[in-house]
Amino acid sequence: MDFELSAKAHDMCHRMWDFMNEEVFPAERVWHDHLREHGEHSYPPIMEQLKASARKRGLWNLFLPELSGMTNLEYASVAEITGWSPVIAPEAINCQAPDTGNMETLERFATEQQRKQWLDPLLAGEIRSAFAMTEPQVASSDATNIELSIVRDGDEYVINGRKWWITGVADERCKVFIVMGKTDPQASTHRQQSMVLVPRDTPGLEIVRHLPIFGYQDQHGHSELAFTDVRVPVANRLAEEGDGFLISQARLGPGRIHHAMRAIGMAERALALMVQRAKHRVAFGTTLADQGVVQDLIAKSRIEIDQVRLYVQRTAWLIDKHGASGARSEIAGIKVAAPAVATAVIDRAIEVFGAAGVSDDFPLAYFYAWARVLRIVDGPDAVHRRTVARTELKRASPAAH
Repeated sequence: MDFELSAKAHDMCHRMWDFMNEEVFPAERVWHDHLREHGEHSYPPIMEQLKASARKRGLWNLFLPELSGMTNLEYASVAEITGWSPVIAPEAINCQAPDTGNMETLERFATEQQRKQWLDPLLAGEIRSAFAMTEPQVASSDATNIELSIVRDGDEYVINGRKWWITGVADERCKVFIVMGKTDPQASTHRQQSMVLVPRDTPGLEIVRHLPIFGYQDQHGHSELAFTDVRVPVANRLAEEGDGFLISQARLGPGRIHHAMRAIGMAERALALMVQRAKHRVAFGTTLADQGVVQDLIAKSRIEIDQVRLYVQRTAWLIDKHGASGARSEIAGIKVAAPAVATAVIDRAIEVFGAAGVSDDFPLAYFYAWARVLRIVDGPDAVHRRTVARTELKRASPAAH
């Protein structure tokens, strides 16, 4: 069993670390100062500088194998590095959610015209996008529950309903929404849904509010939307009527690798901060690093991070070998495991930092909030544990009974 990174992954990781140290980490203060001065959803100009530099460095659209030539396993190592600065680094290399999943979806299911209108500018980093599935009135972890209606009227679809927690909407660069709704409530359960492309400026589409996570408002926002007699051409549909559920499932495989590895990156930065703090903070006549209880926190964190990284890497390898359908249990498993480890490690770091850890002087408070949210986005932990359990219940035991 070979755990060595490929030459390509080594090269990309080296480039990514140079980019992080030379430009991304220094940009964090500039980024936050801009938002403080101009508003939490304004767009800091420094991002365009970072994106231009990333392209020159060959760090662009690495998540998409068709363009980067990287496998999911190779890209996973880069995704982890971006997790050290999860607000800035992914977008700087055009590998940010939800655009990555949307680009993968358009790559697989869009018509030539749809690709030209929306995929090309997304790949160029000129616009952003959103994925509108979650609804306030139903348990949207079961995608068959969604109630937003998409009714055909001649050459148009008429859309009515509400969505919320739609990431990216507060940024005015978000120009198109992939909207999932019901086109045929009488069809079989998994053929009732379809997906359509809705431009931001379509009449009847209202951005109701931007929702915070634990009091934090992200620059790109997580928003509630209202659709009132919104009309789009039938040509805006992705694939065929009734393919919505299939598309939603196809969209989630590789994206969960990205989420998991970025969570590991956050955990690694939290551990690095914890170690640094422990070495320099003095209490009761000695550094915190000399305290057995702190050593225990550090050791547990290292062990858990390394364990979950191997789990995610194995999942990425399985997707490369067998596709997302061949790694369904593992994809569900890492969606539970990686954010849980990140939450635990960040919590330990906060413990070592004390009151400073819950301030905005360090990234730990925001990291904790986002790591906890990751245990809900793309389906809550309970849903993914259910998937893993069902696989285990079907698995034949090699032992004699």
